[in-house]
Amino acid sequence: MTDALFARVRAALSGLISVAVGLAAGQLVAALRDPATSPVLAVGSAVIDRTPTPLKDWAISHFGTHDKLILLSTVVVGVFILAIVSGLIARRNVIIGAVIQVAMLAVAGYAVLDRPFARWVDLVPTVVAGIVSLLVLFVLLWLDHQPDLRRLVDRKPLQGNAIGASRRYFVVASGAGAATAVVSFVGAKQLTNSRSSVNVHIPQASERAPSLPRGLDASVPGVTPLRTPNTKFYRVDTELTVPTLDASRWSLQIDGDVENPYEISYAELLRRPLVERNITITCVSNEVGGSYAGGATWRGVLTRDLLKEARVKNPDRPDLQVMSTSFNGFTISTPLGALTDGRGAMLAVAMNGEPLPRSHGFPARLVTPGLYGMLGCTKWVTRLTVTTYADKKAYWTERGWTTDGEIKPTARIDVPKSFASVKSGRVMVGGTAWAQRRGVVRVQVSIDDGHWQDATMGPDVNIDYWRQWYFAWNTSKKGTHSVRARVVYGHDQLQTEKRAGVFPNGSSGIEERSFVVH
Repeated sequence: MTDALFARVRAALSGLISVAVGLAAGQLVAALRDPATSPVLAVGSAVIDRTPTPLKDWAISHFGTHDKLILLSTVVVGVFILAIVSGLIARRNVIIGAVIQVAMLAVAGYAVLDRPFARWVDLVPTVVAGIVSLLVLFVLLWLDHQPDLRRLVDRKPLQGNAIGASRRYFVVASGAGAATAVVSFVGAKQLTNSRSSVNVHIPQASERAPSLPRGLDASVPGVTPLRTPNTKFYRVDTELTVPTLDASRWSLQIDGDVENPYEISYAELLRRPLVERNITITCVSNEVGGSYAGGATWRGVLTRDLLKEARVKNPDRPDLQVMSTSFNGFTISTPLGALTDGRGAMLAVAMNGEPLPRSHGFPARLVTPGLYGMLGCTKWVTRLTVTTYADKKAYWTERGWTTDGEIKPTARIDVPKSFASVKSGRVMVGGTAWAQRRGVVRVQVSIDDGHWQDATMGPDVNIDYWRQWYFAWNTSKKGTHSVRARVVYGHDQLQTEKRAGVFPNGSSGIEERSFVVH
């Protein structure tokens, strides 16, 4: 490697390491108070808000719950490319190189302040990141070139390090900087994780949910468990990091077109009568055969009781909605009727017998049977506003999604997996089906496009909970085979075969899988 090329490599490293150390410092400071104020996360959130809906759907369908990691990685790669450019330019003109880094952090600062309810104090992590990155940049340039930085300002080319510090000092300093960045990022991660546990006592429900019976998953390997553990429950939202709200400072405000607007604290909420319900919820981004559905036992306060106390004005108006607002200003639109009828919609504070996990909405979230999560399952909710669809539009409504998203009945095949290899003889086909608000009657299976045959059904919990099913196929035919499954629901209604994507009101169609018998 020539001296000129090696000098450019050192300059690039100066820019990269300085920005990395700065961002790590900002991340660490943000973790002490609010991880969402981290410069990287703030920019990532801004990117999410401005990403076209089709691109979001593509990311979710291709990367699943890893879509946020992919997004953050893309943002970080872009930042580091600019950091390298700043180092290369700073090798000849430190002012321009520094301006590039300041401009990058100015964008991050704008993203921080652009969040709903942002305050000037939220800029502290970004300011710290900027100060640290510039200091590290100047130090590395000084070590690599010469102590007289005036020549950098004068735009005079730097000639190696003949009059500066030795290369060894630069290598040691850059290595120390890289190590500092790694340690700071890890420390910030650990600090954030340490705040993720929830230590609150949730009173028992005055109205308990029936205990779930033994499911088919105990006898049919591969079938989804009847109850989804909290740690396995799907999570799809716009947050890049799990919010760490303080229950003692949390409150729910109920306002809008009501006669009695009021506010309730977390402690007051827990003193109200709590009910339990076994409910399966589904994400509108769930493709046919997808995994974005889960069944759990939820405990909370009925929303109809909360809204009854607020006394909604003209409650029979068909255009009324409840705009639920998350802690960060994110909004979801729910038809008023879905929160006030007898379906048991609730403001949930517990999940599967445990306090609501932070990743699923602690201190409180909405759970609305029969509606996709984008319309009735707001996490980290802090406000319920009764209004009309004409007066206010929620986050997803502004992006073209439906305002009346009833979950579409579907049967999902859990086993065998696509293109799995199974032994001839007794081949077990099984899965789960749901038809919230209508109830699963039975599931039918078709092998190799043959006639539809009834599957053996698992326990029937209630009309808002999914059902397991299985079909035993005895065959000696080796080779590739296909299986389809459909749900019969309500009053012997058949699941539609019409294929539709997730936008704007959820996917539909019959799932089909191929597998090999050997």
